[in-house]
Amino acid sequence: MPKHSRKRQKLSNEANLLTNDSAKDDEERRLESLLFGTKYVPVGNTGLLQVDAEATEGDGRQFQNLLDNDLFFVDDEVEHNSDRSDYEDQEPSGSGSGSQSENEEGFEEPSTPKKPHSHPKSLQSNRRAPAWIDDSDPTSVSLSSKRLRKLRNAPDEETLPGREYESRLRRQFGRINPEPDWATQARKKTSQPDDRDGDAEMDLNTLLSSTSGIHHSRSLRSQVLAPGTIDISRLRDANQSAQNSGCGDIKSLAFHPSERVPVLCVGSSDRRVRMYNIDGHTSPLLQTLHIPSLPLSSQSSVAFHPSGSHLLLTGSRPYYFVYDLQSGTLSGSDQSKHGLWGTRFEDLSASLESPTSFRKRGRTRGAGVDESASVKSQNTPGAPGMEVTAFEPRTGSILAVAGRGGYVHLVDWKSGAGQVIGSLKCSNGGGGVKGLWWASSSSERYSEVDTGFGSREYLTVLTGDSEVYVWDVGERRCVRRWTDEGGFRGSGRVLAGSGKGSGWLAIGSNTGLVNVYGTDSYTPSTVSTSSSSSSSWSGLTPKPLKTIENLITPISTLRFNHDAQVLAMASKEKKDSMRLIHLPSLTSFSNWPTSSTPLGHVTAVDFSARSEYIAIGNTRGRVLLYHLKNFGAH
Repeated sequence: MPKHSRKRQKLSNEANLLTNDSAKDDEERRLESLLFGTKYVPVGNTGLLQVDAEATEGDGRQFQNLLDNDLFFVDDEVEHNSDRSDYEDQEPSGSGSGSQSENEEGFEEPSTPKKPHSHPKSLQSNRRAPAWIDDSDPTSVSLSSKRLRKLRNAPDEETLPGREYESRLRRQFGRINPEPDWATQARKKTSQPDDRDGDAEMDLNTLLSSTSGIHHSRSLRSQVLAPGTIDISRLRDANQSAQNSGCGDIKSLAFHPSERVPVLCVGSSDRRVRMYNIDGHTSPLLQTLHIPSLPLSSQSSVAFHPSGSHLLLTGSRPYYFVYDLQSGTLSGSDQSKHGLWGTRFEDLSASLESPTSFRKRGRTRGAGVDESASVKSQNTPGAPGMEVTAFEPRTGSILAVAGRGGYVHLVDWKSGAGQVIGSLKCSNGGGGVKGLWWASSSSERYSEVDTGFGSREYLTVLTGDSEVYVWDVGERRCVRRWTDEGGFRGSGRVLAGSGKGSGWLAIGSNTGLVNVYGTDSYTPSTVSTSSSSSSSWSGLTPKPLKTIENLITPISTLRFNHDAQVLAMASKEKKDSMRLIHLPSLTSFSNWPTSSTPLGHVTAVDFSARSEYIAIGNTRGRVLLYHLKNFGAH
């Protein structure tokens, strides 16, 4: 006698109820269409579409043999033939019982006759032809297999065109895997950009047409700094990989002039120049140059050419070296050991053979042979070194070199021969030449001052007696001469200028004072008449906009950032003597440096090309690296 006959009979009845479509109401049929992707057919229209049992068992696996290219197809071309109507609007045109269309949510809509799908002539003319057509794509697909029956819109459909088949597949995939809400919201935000956003959105063509980074392609508008505080954070030291090598004092710092080349050159007292890749994290060492015969002695001993292709190395010697960054070769001047042709540089062969002759009593603490030579070269009016140099910023075709007795030699750099093409004499040159700065002739203000002789090149020179000379390089003529306010014999120390913004000129003295002047100190004034306008130089001594008194020891470093919103000033005579000055308010930032900032005795300072980094060198052989967050992310 079989066991549990009643139970088996009950289970079989329940199975029949589940598989019998006639026993299901409209609500249950609608839920099945949403869950399993089947066609929703009301109770009264069950004869239109019969769902095979084997087909229902294959839900979720009907696309397992299809490639991703078949599931995701970007269709830029729409066929307009009469047999390829839109798959969402297509309805059978037979005379039998009509079917009802289904909207995006799967609910029933009234059946209405549809007209053949057509596009306006303007849209048809604006559509682009496909770039290529794959010959392997099927022209028609049969729907007779059990796996493809769910793609039918009507029970009498047997074949579909290739494009329509792809569209049906994508529709079915969207029903099984609906788009999440977060993706829908993101698409709406992308299609409707916020006009209040300051940065212009970057399209795909702009992104693919440039080799620069995504962050670089964004708007590079300079942010206007507010006075009071500055957003700054400390990073790892730039030369952390060489701090244990005993490099000595940091003499010079120079960032590459291009913002796409994050390279920092560090010159130290061990007569080596090290190049680092500044990435804000590890800053790996790229290369080391050793010049045994050239002691690096000043902030301008390492300088990049404005084009960024060469590196100029100078020091307390009457010759220089040039490093080609593209070929990786180091070459010296043709007049090595004999100075520049046509200058008053003398032979230093005796000094080179006996470096102990430079040693003097009362040297500064921690100074060696190189430091003594540097002190002699900087303080002696007849110093034979080439520590103070400056490239013409627009093209770099001329190199200005401070010589002996107040002379400034102009070297033809464009020809590559290093030939002196002219010399400028600053009176008696008391105290020697302490600073050189080219007034940028590419500035807009100089186009207004052009007097018919072409673009003017003005060279500003500071002597040790605090006298400022403004030279018209084209005419080799001194157009203006004035004395720094409060300056006296031997008080001039350092000169820095910037043509960005409103234009600034800063002069530091041995008393710790820094006078900041405006454009009237180094540019001519324009006199307008009814018929024309002309330029003239004022004979009055310019007045400083402000005298900064934050430091009390001799100024050794002055440096403007790229857009002249920040001025860095430092003195190596006293520990932690450095300030950042906000322009144009001419006030120091109060939140930096703090009492715990490990600056030490600052010897060199430089900003990166976009001022996102500031490097600070000291006498302990460290190059501190800080990130200025107001100028971009690192």
